[in-house]
Amino acid sequence: MTTRASIQKKPYFGLTGGRLTAAITFACATDMTLFGYDQGVFSGVVVTQNFLELHDLVGPSKTKVLSTVAAIYDVGCFIGAIMAFSLGERFGRKKAIMWGTTIMAVGALLQASSFSLPQMFVGRTILGVGNGINTATAPIWQTETASAKWRGKLVILEMMMNIAGFWLVNWINYGLSFQGGAIAWRFPLAFQFIFIFILWSTVPWLPESPRWLMAHGGVAEALEALSALEAKPMDDPHIIILHNEIEFSIQYEMENVISWKDILFRKKHPHDTKALRRLLLGAGTQFMQQFEGINIMSYYLPTVLITYVGLSNERARLITGINATVYLVVSCISIPLVERIGRRWLMLISTFGQGLSFAIITVLLRFAQTGPGGSKVATASIAFFFLFYISFGVGMLGVPWLYPTEISSLSMRTKGAAVATMTNWITNFVIVEITPIGIQNLGWKFWIVWTVCNFAFLPVIYFLYPETSNRTLEDMDAYYRTNPSLIVIGDPDAISAKRPLKFIQHEDEEL
Repeated sequence: MTTRASIQKKPYFGLTGGRLTAAITFACATDMTLFGYDQGVFSGVVVTQNFLELHDLVGPSKTKVLSTVAAIYDVGCFIGAIMAFSLGERFGRKKAIMWGTTIMAVGALLQASSFSLPQMFVGRTILGVGNGINTATAPIWQTETASAKWRGKLVILEMMMNIAGFWLVNWINYGLSFQGGAIAWRFPLAFQFIFIFILWSTVPWLPESPRWLMAHGGVAEALEALSALEAKPMDDPHIIILHNEIEFSIQYEMENVISWKDILFRKKHPHDTKALRRLLLGAGTQFMQQFEGINIMSYYLPTVLITYVGLSNERARLITGINATVYLVVSCISIPLVERIGRRWLMLISTFGQGLSFAIITVLLRFAQTGPGGSKVATASIAFFFLFYISFGVGMLGVPWLYPTEISSLSMRTKGAAVATMTNWITNFVIVEITPIGIQNLGWKFWIVWTVCNFAFLPVIYFLYPETSNRTLEDMDAYYRTNPSLIVIGDPDAISAKRPLKFIQHEDEEL
């Protein structure tokens, strides 16, 4: 007879297969919801009069200080992504997330209780450090525990939850704008603890990455995790094949490991798996994401609508909330598309749509400032701010968080994801720092920069980025062991959204 005690002794509370993957996804999605919430929360804070007066940030002369208060969070995230190098690889994916979450709790407490500018600076920096650790680690944990057919969909789902956090905080900001006073900005900053408590209560009892366990000598625990994740016995041929492929990749990387010095100075190695190229491709997705302009909107959309379109504070918050709702709905579209049409085409479609949106916004705002009927022309631009978010949500929202974890080898995966996340946060800092200054000094010409950037990235994606959809992580290692060309469009297998036949045949032979 099965007792309650014996059930509780089962690993992961007896969850296996899809249910166990769903539990990991819930934890990672909570982490990404918190990330999205943090991206949107300050857009309401910086237009709350009580916050500005309390922290001596009222007036045009304070624009640079205000932009730095907003952007210092990204510096903290950059530092956290650097810390993820050692935390994620030395202690594992789960412990790194727990450390990051605890650090975020300290930062959230300092922000919500702030009564001075220095306290807010420190709180936002500490919060950023924790978020930098988490955002560099959670996608790796999800990627290394999900099967190939679900991996892309699950990471994209998590980025949809990122938008859910963004959506939630924008409506909280709008609702509290009628309340005014300290609660209008303290409550949204304190609400982050809901997500922090969820992470504290779920992550510890979920399985560690089998790939990380095997790379650190935990073979028995790795087999137990693989067995539970695949809902198959440890002696099942499928589990044995997975174990052997992971073991081979680990052994190959250990025998042919390339130092950071060799990577950076491109020292030739007889068994090079193109570590530097893969590192740059992964980081490049995050660089492009930021310089395509998303965080102009995430941090400052109410400010943009007030300054350029002439909306009132309440109307700007309302439009931001409606936009976030559309953004959330549209982001669902990318979940079925990410495997069907692949990462490359999603990035291309998304980038083209964003470039087109900014081009039309530039023209409309130019005529709004210099031509007749300025207010009506400016109001027309709102539709294209919506189109920008729709375009971003289809592809560049999720792929830059998924791609670096897929393109990197096992030995470089933590480093690759951390470098990509560092790239995200340092470029994020630049965008958030310069946006208020650009809005104040450049007027409609500010939008030309982002139009050019979007269209310039299209040939980069088309010619240089191989497809990673419907491949196992070991398939990508096998691809790069063949010393492929930098220009990928000449190789049909490199750009196909379907899994290449040669990898399927190899797996069948092994089975």
